[in-house]
Amino acid sequence: MGLIKKLQFFNLKTVVASGATALSILVLNGCSQPTPFAIVEPSDSVAQAATPSESTTLKNLISAYNGESNAHVMYLAFAKKADTEGYKEVGSLFRAAARAEAIHRDNHAKVIRGMGGTPKNNIATPVVKSTIENLTQAIKGESYERDTMYPGFIKEAKQVGNKAAVQTFNYALEAETGHAQLYTTAKNNLATWKQANRPFYVCPISGYTTLDAKSKNCSKPFEKVN
Repeated sequence: MGLIKKLQFFNLKTVVASGATALSILVLNGCSQPTPFAIVEPSDSVAQAATPSESTTLKNLISAYNGESNAHVMYLAFAKKADTEGYKEVGSLFRAAARAEAIHRDNHAKVIRGMGGTPKNNIATPVVKSTIENLTQAIKGESYERDTMYPGFIKEAKQVGNKAAVQTFNYALEAETGHAQLYTTAKNNLATWKQANRPFYVCPISGYTTLDAKSKNCSKPFEKVN
């Protein structure tokens, strides 16, 4: 074999060997290299997904959001019935409570979104009866929220350190406690309330509801509801 042919053959073997080595390296690297993943830095503008310990709080918030959404619709229907039966002040109370429930609903929604969730509700058609029966139903619902639902939700939210959830639940608890008292007073004095026509005042922050326009239980001006 001539010198030139020997050199060409040697160079060809070198190229083939080098290519094989490079291919082996690529194959090995492809087998051992971990799957790529993106690292996203936390941002105030991006809601972080709820951790397993917070998932119960998120579920509670969505449940409360649904409950307040339905209460808002129901109390507006009760208000119309009270007006029809001549109980103007009871109608005003139901409208004020409906406004408060809307505030709670929106407060809950804000925290839900902050946790990366989506507020969901399923609005049922309210069953409207006589005003005294509607008051009885309202007392039952508010008492459950006051004595059972919100205290349980607050306890769980505190355990996971979710301050925003604790605050929105506390706002609702305070207002529902007041609603239960007002509904009970109205039911026990229905004849007197039929003659009265006082407005109610609702705190736009917490939904706290009162007959006292000068109440200090709100850091913003009260909304007047007739």
